[in-house]
This record gives sequence, structure tokens and C-alpha cells, in this order.
Amino acid sequence: MSDASTHTQPDALWYTRCAVPTPLSLAIQSGWIQSEFAPDGIAIQSLRESASPADLQSHFDHHLPHSFRQGGSVPAIWARANGQQTRVIGLTWTDEYQSIISLPASRLRSISDLKGCRIGIPKHDVSIDHHRASALRAFVVALDTVGLSLKDVELVDLPDTPVEANPATGGPDWGQGRHSYVNELYALVKHQVDAIYVKDVRGAEVTHLLGAQVLFNLGFHPDSFVRISNCTPRPLTVNAKTIEHYPHIVSRFLRRVVNAGDWAKKHPQETLQLIARETGWAEPWVQRVYGPDVHQQLRLELSPHAIKGLQVFKDFLFEYGFLKQDFNIMDWVDHAPLDTLKAPVLSLHR
Repeated sequence: MSDASTHTQPDALWYTRCAVPTPLSLAIQSGWIQSEFAPDGIAIQSLRESASPADLQSHFDHHLPHSFRQGGSVPAIWARANGQQTRVIGLTWTDEYQSIISLPASRLRSISDLKGCRIGIPKHDVSIDHHRASALRAFVVALDTVGLSLKDVELVDLPDTPVEANPATGGPDWGQGRHSYVNELYALVKHQVDAIYVKDVRGAEVTHLLGAQVLFNLGFHPDSFVRISNCTPRPLTVNAKTIEHYPHIVSRFLRRVVNAGDWAKKHPQETLQLIARETGWAEPWVQRVYGPDVHQQLRLELSPHAIKGLQVFKDFLFEYGFLKQDFNIMDWVDHAPLDTLKAPVLSLHR
């Protein structure tokens, strides 16, 4: 017997999002999701506020019931490939800084110069390594633009281990709170690799502080499919049983998220402030990394172009061994919740 037979609504809804620009984040920060369900007595619970490691793992494997997630696409795709019955009910396409860089004194000046060189690929001991997937994807598509492939370079794995202090040299020890690109940077400055991939504000800061040579700019490449990565497009997913048992709840939740994206288009400065608060990055850096029109790139959609982008990335993850099983993207996407909303949903792509 399903829970829907004894309950007309769930007792609680879970949500989780990455610290990146998303309409879900705007809706949560503005209190719209909470106020939507407060009269019903439905608790709105954030994974970030949970003290349970098992609950926190749901950000990656989506195992908690009645949970919504918007963030990087790698964990969402991985969870679905592992059999988790989720559905994509919306996508945002928000471009951001992504680059392949080398040291300023390097002889390398373009991606074609990488032939025969060593490229650093992160390797983290986690259930699904979205950093590795993003870096590998970046090098694959960048090399392809000049007729090269991974066969033309040497891949150097960079394990996720702390950089220990060297008593003789007084070298760095960043510990567990180290910068996201510490392993990659250490390998680069020690000339263990010739190029690395960086993204978002942290990557832009690294590029700026190093005075690094940008070999390839993926984040704002004219071909939108070159820009595809963990960050683009970002799916909003929910448990399939939640749609089946409580379609009205899903529609109400989704409407608030759609409204947040619509609100952002008319409130660029307020949106920038909320993104800065969400990410913990200064507003000028947020605008530099996501572009001056980031407030216009936060509306949910399910356009053929966005879905095709998700399929391209899923196919890449399967081809390169990040997924144990393949699946049909069209079976994963559920148009019904978005179609029930009265407001028209337009494509984000120009």
C-alpha cells in the first residue's frame, strides 16, 4: 500500500542544492518555498542542516524520500544510472568561467601546444568524482577542437591527498581546508604537469593570482555544447514516487522555483547579492565569473537543446567509465510538472 493511500500530503520535503547560482537557491533564500508549505504544516528540511552523514549522502545518491535537488549534473546522472528513481523536472543553463591553464612562463600558448604534454586530472576518493569528470571532459572537448585526443597527451592522476609540509623546505600544508585546486596547483608549479583545468570563482582567482596562460576558454565558448560540464546544464530532480503520489505538491514547489527565476530577470542587483551570499564569493567576482547577464540565466526550462546537452554529458560519463549502466535521458525527463504551470517557459538559449 502506498503512503498516498493514507496521507494526502507528505510530512516533510527535503531539498539540497550546490553553492552555485540556481533558482532553487533564490527561492529558498527568499523564503518562498517555506511560506508556500507553512499553512499545510509540511516541514521544509535542508540537507545542509542535517547532522546525519547518511542524510548528507543524499546530495549525491538522492536516497531520501520526497527530496528535491538542483546542482551539478554528475551526481544526479550517477544516481539515476545506479537505479535511483528520480525525474528531471527542470534545467537551468548558467554558464561560468572554465579554463585550461598553464604557468605564465610556459611555452604553451594554445590548446594545440598540448600535444605530447602532461595534463593533470584530479582523482578523489569519493563515491562519484565530479571534479575528475569535469576536468576530463574539458580536456577531451578542447583537444577535439584542434583535431587532438587524449591519446596525444599524457594523463597524470592527481590523488586527493593533503600536501604535507616539508621540514627541509618549509613547504605548504593546507590540510583538510585546502583550496579546491591545491593538488592541481602544486603539481603545476612543481612542473609535474603542464596544464590543469579550473572553473568558477576559485578557478578565476587561481588564474588571476598566477598570471596563468589561458590555453582554452570553455566557459564562454561560442559552441554551447563545448561548455557542457558538471555545471551546465544543472538539473532539478525529484523522487519519481513524489510525482506519482503528490503531483500537486511537486507543482507547487516547482512554481515557486520558476517564479524565482522569473523574479531574477527583473532584479539583477538583488539576484547578484543573493548569489554572492549563497556562494560566499564577492559580488565583483561573481559577476566576472558568471557574466553580467547571470540574472537572466536562472529560469527553469526543458527545451530540446537543454535536454540534448544533458544527454551529451551523460553519454560522455558512460563512455569514460563514470557510470556502470547507461539509461535513456528521455525516460528520465518528466515534462508534466512544468507543463502544468500556467506561465510559459521559454528557452534560455540565444
